[in-house]
Parts: sequence; structure tokens; C-alpha cells
Amino acid sequence: MDSPTGQVPTAPPDPLIGTLVDGRYQVVARIARGGMATVYEAIDTRLDRTVALKMMSAALAEDPGFVTRFRREARAAAQLSHPHVVAVFDQGEAAGLPYLAMEYVPGRTLRDVLRDYGALTPEQALTILDPVLEALSAAHQHGVVHRDIKPENILISDDGRVKVTDFGLARAVTNNTTATQGMIIGTVAYLSPEHVERGDADARSDVYGAGICLFEMVTGQVPFAAESAITVAYQHVNADVPTPSSLRPTIPPDVDALVATATRRDPDLRYPDCRAFLADVRRVRRTLPPPQPLTKDTQDTLIVPADMAAAGSTPPPAVTVRPATAAAAPAAPRAGRRRRGRGWLIAIIVLLLAIGGAAFAGWYLAAGPGKQVTVPGILNMDQAEATTALQSVGLTLEVAGEEYSETVAAGLVLSSDPAPGASAAANSAVAVVLSRGPERYAVPDVRGDPLEAAKTAITEANLLVGIITEDWDPEVPAGSVASTEPAAGDELKPGTTVDIVLSKGPKPVRLANYAGSSASEVQAELEGAGLVVTVKEEFSTEFAEGLVISTLPGKGERVPVGSTVELLVSKGPPPVEVPYLIDMKRDDAVYLLQDLGLNVEVNEPPFTPLNRVISQDPAAGTLIPAGSTVTITII
Repeated sequence: MDSPTGQVPTAPPDPLIGTLVDGRYQVVARIARGGMATVYEAIDTRLDRTVALKMMSAALAEDPGFVTRFRREARAAAQLSHPHVVAVFDQGEAAGLPYLAMEYVPGRTLRDVLRDYGALTPEQALTILDPVLEALSAAHQHGVVHRDIKPENILISDDGRVKVTDFGLARAVTNNTTATQGMIIGTVAYLSPEHVERGDADARSDVYGAGICLFEMVTGQVPFAAESAITVAYQHVNADVPTPSSLRPTIPPDVDALVATATRRDPDLRYPDCRAFLADVRRVRRTLPPPQPLTKDTQDTLIVPADMAAAGSTPPPAVTVRPATAAAAPAAPRAGRRRRGRGWLIAIIVLLLAIGGAAFAGWYLAAGPGKQVTVPGILNMDQAEATTALQSVGLTLEVAGEEYSETVAAGLVLSSDPAPGASAAANSAVAVVLSRGPERYAVPDVRGDPLEAAKTAITEANLLVGIITEDWDPEVPAGSVASTEPAAGDELKPGTTVDIVLSKGPKPVRLANYAGSSASEVQAELEGAGLVVTVKEEFSTEFAEGLVISTLPGKGERVPVGSTVELLVSKGPPPVEVPYLIDMKRDDAVYLLQDLGLNVEVNEPPFTPLNRVISQDPAAGTLIPAGSTVTITII
């Protein structure tokens, strides 16, 4: 919803003005007109309140798919109740055109502010961005992604409130509607690379759009501009957003860092959500001076939004300065009798006093307490060098504190009061602030810690928790932290995200086909992989003694480390029972033993009249391994 900023042309007259829409909304005036909708100021005759009535264009209304999505997104937007979100009161159709009845916010858009005042100071920009990120965070918690964050959709009311409007509208218009097929919906200057390439948009896409808005607020221009929207879209996909300080060198490094993190081309490298972005914005705001009123000239003063008071920075009031009136002329001295005789004496005294005063003033300013000296350039000097430089002009050094700096090395002078080049009383002290160097925090060692404890440690280290994934780890128990990225001990800027990898425990062991392998070798391999091995033996005619017949669990199964695997090991072929051979014919006995898999050794003298077995070894009924030898004696 765009609020009026001046006289709106009324020729030709809008036929909707003065009509009653849907039997309820009395249209008063047209506020704004765009390609997809026209916004009117209207009176809700049922509740007797002013609303903003957004009427969709006829081209969109012709698409049944759009109308369905419009209703769904309107219902979702109506669920958002937040002080920085423009409320949706009602939705319906009139004369075939879908409409939204929304909260009426008298004031101006952020686009109006940027057009009228140009680039804002970092503290002013962050004061406006703070409630915008609050609104987006609330919407994301309800599953609503804006998709079209831009200055036109950020409203600043006359009493200083900041509100975001048009939640869900971009989503309703997309998905190949008749009116927009083949187009990218959303102002291309603020679209994220993934939205341009694939049409995908999630909470991180809104982070990107908010980062572009911050860039525009502090520089007065968008990072990518061209005559063709396709060219701008190409730049979003293929080029990094430049640092704001490359256009305005006075912008602090912390603001550069906010824009850089919010506008990474890879969504996984951005702030994970608007809540993380907001936390960093508030941290940076605490390092900046209070925001000043926005002014164009002495006749036009706009106080920065009242939300800043809630964030801890109360704006100074606007002050009207009037020209001073002319001073009254001194009263004429009374006419009276003069004693001329004393005039010469008074004149001499006055002259002597003037000479003495001039001499005293000369001494006071040149050599006395009033002597002024120029503070030398001591920035970027170490303390000893700065002390020497100050002493050379009759000044002393006093350390007033230390502050972090991205540009000045630790131990060097960051600033001074009075500043270099200013005048200071001779023999006075110059207060200096020494640099602590870049503000960096080590990633804590949280390996083996529970997830919540690791999150707390990372947050307390002034870092942000990033993406949480899982992976196998042979040493860390499942559910505990296996590693971080960046690794423990790495020095990072405050607010940098740290990804966490949770352990799923040791990786399960996949059992191979061990049949026919040496049981001792297989047992050693499995135990080396962290498994417990038990051995069971049985006879086998297929596998020789000492070879694996099978495993339990079987081949191809994945077994958790520490589990038990049973090896079934061959004891060789089963034993053979020696038959009763006494009195059997020689050849019959030999045939029987060989048929049982036994070897035969025959003892027979030269003369064997009976040709029968008279004795055997081993005796009948003895169990012996297959392939063993049985000795028979023939008579």
C-alpha cells in the first residue's frame, strides 16, 4: 500500500471513486496505481473506519488460477498480526475484480523518503531496517515469505511507525498466470539470484531483498542498474553486490559486513533467516551514534521513525530557529556636570590599563596558561610514538580506552580528543583511544558436546549458529557434535555463522561374502572394524576345515559397530563309522570301505585259501574322518 505524498491527478476521473464496493467500502480517493493493482482510500461503512482498498487488475482477474492463489495468500497474510506488518482486514471480489481491504497507513513509503532526502546515514538506515526485519521474522514464523521486499513496500507513517505491506501478493501472481507468464514477478533490482534463476524463494530470499534495501538506503542507489531488466537479473546471478563503502567511503566496515552477509549469491552463505540478520543489525546499531532527524532544509524536518526509541535511541526533537532581533541601542548618558579637571587623569589610567591588559593577554596567549598549540598527527602511531609527538609540542598523552577496528592495527592510536589538527591548551592532555585490532572471536571447541550446549557456546562467543547436518563419526557418540565449519579455534568476525555437524555414531559395517574364506582372517577383519565375533562350527562336505561357511547376519547386511556377528566355520566332512568287515570276502570289504570314502590297506599272505577278512583296524563302529585308512587282514 502506497500512501499519498501530494496531489494525485484526477483527470480522467476514476469511475470507482464515490462508489460502494461490495456493498461495504465507500471509495474516497485513489492513492496509487501500478501494473498489478490500484490502491484507494476507502471507508469501511460497516465498521466506520478508513481502509486501504487494493483492487487487482482486470488482466490478473481473468486467470482462475491467480484468483485461487490470491484467496489462499490473502488468508495467510490475514493471519499475520504484528505491529510492523500492514494488517489485512478482508478480501473479496467486486465486479469480477479481486480486492484486499487493508490497514490504512497515512504517511509515505521508504521510496518517497529516499527520493526526497537521498542517501541516509548508517544509523538512520538501520533504524528503519530494524522493524522491517522484525516484520519479516514474524511472517517467516507463520510460513509466509514476502518475495518482493523493496522500498515501495516499506511504509513510514506520519507518527514514525514502520510497516511492511503486500505479504503474499508476489506469490499469488507467480506460477504461470495468464497475465504474467514468462515474467519474473517482483522488482528485479531486489530479487535474489535463486529467485531469478529458478523462481525459488524462501526466508533467505527476503534476507537478500532486505540487504539490497540497506545498500540503497546508505548509498542512495541500487547495486545493479541497467536499461534492461534482463541485464540487472544477470548481474544478480553472476556478480557480488559491491560494498557500500566503495560508493561512500565514510560508511563503517560493520555496515559493509551486514550488506555482504545478507546478499551472498549462495543462499547457504547468507544469514539463515531474518532473526539472525536482525541480531547483527542491533549489534552494529549499538556501535553507532543516535540517528539524527532527516532534513532537507530549515523549513522541512522529518523525524526518523519513532521505533528507534524502542531500540534504545531517542531522536532529538525538531528545533525551529528564528533570526535574532536587533539588540537595543544603549541609553544615552545623562546630562550632568563634568569635572574637566579629572579627565586627563582618567584618560591616563585607561591607557595604562589597556597597555597592561594587552601585555597580559600577549603573555597569557603566547607563554601563559592561554597558549594554544596544534595537535600533531598521531593516528596510526603506537603509544610511545604518539607520546613523543605530543611532548614535542608541549602536550601529554592520556589513554582513554580501547576499541576494535577493522582498519587500524592493535596497539595503534585509533582516535584522539582533540583530533589531529585541532588546537589544544599548552601542557594539556590529549585523550587517545587505542585500537584493539579487528574484532575476532575464536570458534569454541564443542566436539563431543550436546547440540544445545554447543549452540550456547557458539552464541556466547558472539557468533551465530548456522546449518546443522549429520554425519558418521567413529569416536563421537550419536547426537553429539562431531565437528564445526569453520573449525574450532578459527578467528571469525562477530556474527559469522558456524555450521554444526552432529555425529550419527560410527558408520555401520557392511558384511561381505565371507564363505570359503579363512575363519581366522575374517574374525580379525571384523573385530578390527569394531564388531564382536562369535564362532560356531559344523561339519561340511563343501568347505574344508577352518573355512567360513556363512555369517549371521548374512552377506550385504549393515551392522552397527559393537554388534555381534556369528561365524559358522567348517569342521570338515562329517566322520565315517567303520563297518563290520570280519568274514567278508576280500573284494567286498575293499569296495565297501572305498564307497564310504575311506582308504584301504590290505594285509594278505601269499596263500589265502578262504579269501576272507580275518581282522580289521580300526574296529567296527569306530568313527573316523573321511579319507582315513582302514587296514584289513585276509586269510
